[in-house]
Amino acid sequence: MLAIYKKEMRSYFTGPIGYVYLGIFLALSALVFCYTTFQSQTYDTSFYFYYMIFAFVILIPLLTMRSFAEERKMRTEQLLLTAPVSIPAMVLGKYFAAFTMFLGSVLVSCVNFIPLYAVAAEERAGAEYESMMIGPSGGAIVGSLIGIILLGAAFLAIGVFISSLTDSQLAAAVSTIGVIVLMVVLSLVNEIGSDAEGTRLISNYAVRFVIDWISVLSRFDNFFIGKFDFAALVYYLSLSSVFVFLTVRVYERRRWG
Repeated sequence: MLAIYKKEMRSYFTGPIGYVYLGIFLALSALVFCYTTFQSQTYDTSFYFYYMIFAFVILIPLLTMRSFAEERKMRTEQLLLTAPVSIPAMVLGKYFAAFTMFLGSVLVSCVNFIPLYAVAAEERAGAEYESMMIGPSGGAIVGSLIGIILLGAAFLAIGVFISSLTDSQLAAAVSTIGVIVLMVVLSLVNEIGSDAEGTRLISNYAVRFVIDWISVLSRFDNFFIGKFDFAALVYYLSLSSVFVFLTVRVYERRRWG
């Protein structure tokens, strides 16, 4: 697995995709952060993280579209299948490489919070009395970071699985975008009222219960306020595991089929 991991990490930076992804992620996160905090004159960072979830619709497929689709297109897939490495190790090597890129970009983007804390320190110093209530909530920031990392891990697993089904990077990217958009939109539709009185667009309780259970957004509520949600942790890790397992099954059938 380590050899596959190293190969994938190297490929991100020997080609343009790694630099393109990092550039877009960091530029977009900085713009969204400025708009949701400095422009809005607030220390509340929940909208920043909320908007970044929607940005993942485009950012995640950039990382996963080439995972297996490129191998099939370049006719190197058979080398992987005949290499002295198990299918799970091969899939996990590629998945963890994509996750490392994602995690690294999220951690680097945390520099956005430095000027926010600096402004808060200036405001506290200039106040008539020192108030610890001035400034962003550290607990909410840490909780939201954990939440988007878990969500990103799930989206990456979905993208890697879709990439294993096609030899076209474009098709893999578009399909991944479609699936992520569907998951996000379903979560929103389940909460939107159809009129001023708040009547839900989906009135059937059973349907709403199922959608809410698979919702990728409703589980963020506790993270936004800095409260660790163990159920959400299990959900996101389970979602990631399921799609990694499905990718393994695809290649096991391909090796022995």
